[in-house]
Amino acid sequence: MLQVDSTRKQDSEAKFVVRVAASQQEVEEAQRLRWSVFVAEQGARVAPSHSGLDVDRFDADCQHLLVRERATGLVVGTYRLLSWEQARRHGGFYTEQEFDLGGLAPWRAHIVEIGRSCVHPDYRRGGVIAMLWSGLADLVTEAGARFVVGCASISMRDGGQLAAQAYHHLARAHSAAPELRLRPHNPLPLQQFAVSASPCPLPPLIKGYIRAGARVAGEPAIDPDFGTADLPMLLDLKHVATRYARHFIGG
Repeated sequence: MLQVDSTRKQDSEAKFVVRVAASQQEVEEAQRLRWSVFVAEQGARVAPSHSGLDVDRFDADCQHLLVRERATGLVVGTYRLLSWEQARRHGGFYTEQEFDLGGLAPWRAHIVEIGRSCVHPDYRRGGVIAMLWSGLADLVTEAGARFVVGCASISMRDGGQLAAQAYHHLARAHSAAPELRLRPHNPLPLQQFAVSASPCPLPPLIKGYIRAGARVAGEPAIDPDFGTADLPMLLDLKHVATRYARHFIGG
């Protein structure tokens, strides 16, 4: 499991359980949480054919990770994982709708994609994110992957200022190698924003990527349906943060 502060870890494990959805009903619990966060809370536009559920064409081939509160049984956090074996049935990964993954072409069969992550608003200050990364570590290890790819979303409600600031801040210290960078299809026009060298507040899910050793793999892309600027994140499991290595690669 992902290493966190021992007290927090004990508290989280006492309150929550993390597991992969084992039935369509559990998948729908994840999709219902996604709808409540992405649509009801954040105003995203999703396919209208499933009332109250965020469903897309990749879901049926993904593993859906759930964090459930023990006391109430409520699903309070979710992530999904897609391997190349499943992604090629769709012509590629979900990420490729936003980015050109050409730099990763030699590694395509050794990539797993994580995404559609969200946490219930009442649980964002607890250990839910740590529990999600714990479960992801187990799934990634089982998949035998070399790279983990995902998009980290930042709201565009401010027009993109925070996303631009976050990109410049992260790229200075956490940028992927040039040959591994991804090109956005619909890039955020970074030149339009005045940015400073000061640190900026980062969403907790982005902090989770960085703590694990992930790198920013390119400039952000605009996702008009979700109203976000998405940062491409790349975790090379050969260079994962030392304190997390034993969870991801048995180090």
